[in-house]
Amino acid sequence: MSMELVVIDVRPGAAAESQSGLQMLRPRIYGAAARPPGARTAALIMHPTSNFMGHYLLEPLAKRGIAALGLNTRYLGSDVVLVLERAIQDMGAGVAWLRSQGYERVVLVGNSGGAALSAFFQVQAEELTITDTPAGDPVDLVPQDLPPADGIVLAAAHLGRSRLMDTWIDPAVIDERDPLSSDPAIDMFNPENGPPYSAEFMERYRAAQRARNARIEAWARARLRQLRARDGGPRDEAFVIHRTLADPRCLDPAIDPNDRAPGTTVWGLPRAQNYAANSMGRYTSLTGYLSQWSQSSRGDGPANLARTRCPVLLLEYTADSSVFPSDNALWAQAAGSRLERHSVKGGNHYLTGAPHLVEEVADRIAAWTARL
Repeated sequence: MSMELVVIDVRPGAAAESQSGLQMLRPRIYGAAARPPGARTAALIMHPTSNFMGHYLLEPLAKRGIAALGLNTRYLGSDVVLVLERAIQDMGAGVAWLRSQGYERVVLVGNSGGAALSAFFQVQAEELTITDTPAGDPVDLVPQDLPPADGIVLAAAHLGRSRLMDTWIDPAVIDERDPLSSDPAIDMFNPENGPPYSAEFMERYRAAQRARNARIEAWARARLRQLRARDGGPRDEAFVIHRTLADPRCLDPAIDPNDRAPGTTVWGLPRAQNYAANSMGRYTSLTGYLSQWSQSSRGDGPANLARTRCPVLLLEYTADSSVFPSDNALWAQAAGSRLERHSVKGGNHYLTGAPHLVEEVADRIAAWTARL
């Protein structure tokens, strides 16, 4: 089935979100749509930064009579200055466009990092409560920006960027300016600690992860106050967070066990990715960090989902190496009686090399939307 290019104008943000002058003057978001004739239901598939114009579910859903739009936010390809409160405005523009095309039902397919974004969007679409970002900047959202969807699909669903930072950041870093500094007592790559990792080590490790993230937030807020206290001073500043991919579950499959292969992440070997120049949350800004990665972020997926009222379909990929059984349990608890849940046996995070599982997922979504 042929894909249709979709271009949607969005309202500009409060700060420069792009180095493109054209994009700042006339901000647009871009997507690809597969629209079968006679479709009455549409699926919107978005991620905060990933390009979903080639998402693996677009054509399979269209073949099942569901229009599918893979839409990018204004932050495509870079989350350095990403503000979630703006990203949900882009999702709202996508829902509004689908409504304008005459679709009776619109569902959000929250895949990977798109899951928490979908939950954040939906809770604000049902009742708008935010007026600013965690950095205190106004966002000027209005209810018309956020038309609610009719349901949410969660597939290989991360809990949210702040939750990821709390469980993936390396707590062994001693000096934030030196990526090689390390405390061997809480270094998961120190063979004296494991794997396997003891319950006592894991308790200390998780506490130290949260403590490091809290220290970074305290520094970021102090730095932001320092900058903005100056007349005509900058409103933001970029910085680096070293070593952000150190979850012991990647090396010890006995922790939160599923069918994943041990010793891997979704991007490669854990130690290499932890020290890589380009990894999760590596480059950010003060305002972007506070909105996405900090413990003050409003992007906590399960917390937002629990406050929504729409039906929820949870698809658990059982060989996922970055979304674990405890994560899916939190999503399920948040959805409560609104939940329909299925396991996709053997599915890795991207369903790579498993076209039959892509078909299974599309079948599950099509059957669920038919009952809405």
